[in-house]
Amino acid sequence: MSEQTGSGGLNEYIQHHLGHNTVEVLGGQFNIDSWLVGLGLGLVFILWFGLAARRATPGVPGKGQAFVEMIVEFVDGQVKDTFHGDRRSVTPLALTIFVWIVFMNTMDLIPLDLVGWGIHTIAGEEAAAHTYWRLVPTADLNTTFGISASVFLILIGHAWSAKGGMGFGKELLTAPFHAHGFMAIVLAPVNLLMNIIEWLVKPISLAMRLFGNMYGGELVFMLIAGLFASWVTFVPGIIANAAWAIFHILIILLQAFIFMILTVVYIAGARESH
Repeated sequence: MSEQTGSGGLNEYIQHHLGHNTVEVLGGQFNIDSWLVGLGLGLVFILWFGLAARRATPGVPGKGQAFVEMIVEFVDGQVKDTFHGDRRSVTPLALTIFVWIVFMNTMDLIPLDLVGWGIHTIAGEEAAAHTYWRLVPTADLNTTFGISASVFLILIGHAWSAKGGMGFGKELLTAPFHAHGFMAIVLAPVNLLMNIIEWLVKPISLAMRLFGNMYGGELVFMLIAGLFASWVTFVPGIIANAAWAIFHILIILLQAFIFMILTVVYIAGARESH
């Protein structure tokens, strides 16, 4: 049973667990907890798949190698069905996005009070009460916008590579409303505005969708934790927590898959001429 849930009330408990460990950077607040957890999980992905690639054998693969190969083949199959160009750079990107986001989303399955319990054990109750640390990077809008902003730059790079600078610029001014002569000049600002909106919607929707689902899932875990404050609702709380965790596994995988597949779809669209 959580001490914070029992003593400070559910509202205070939720507010504490929604707080970030921040540092001031260039006059703004930087969420160091999201950055460190995301960085650590990214390094785990690189180390895991890097070692698997180095230890891969041409014969019968072991369980670890078979599992990694299954993930790679799954992602490559999805990219092959969606993107019909040279996918040598697209598949590694999709693989990185999928596995990294799965890792970050999975942090939502770690007990909420595990960090607080560790701090309480090492540094005492006072330190635990004033220390904030969120474990789910994708429940932080800064993280999801950071990933989607990177995808946005990659999309521009693919469009520039496929069409050239002049071709990309011309497309921004002539699509989706095609015209000739004087009407082409009249419609150019409209086309430019429409294309700017279309391009900006992509990273914003990617970031908001992932953030909304993971933030909502994290909040549900916090609400369920309120059931542990009373012995009457303790057992129902365990049942509800287990049921939501099982369902949340689907959300964890699905949101990573959606982010990955939409990135590939957007890359394919960026390389096509309109």
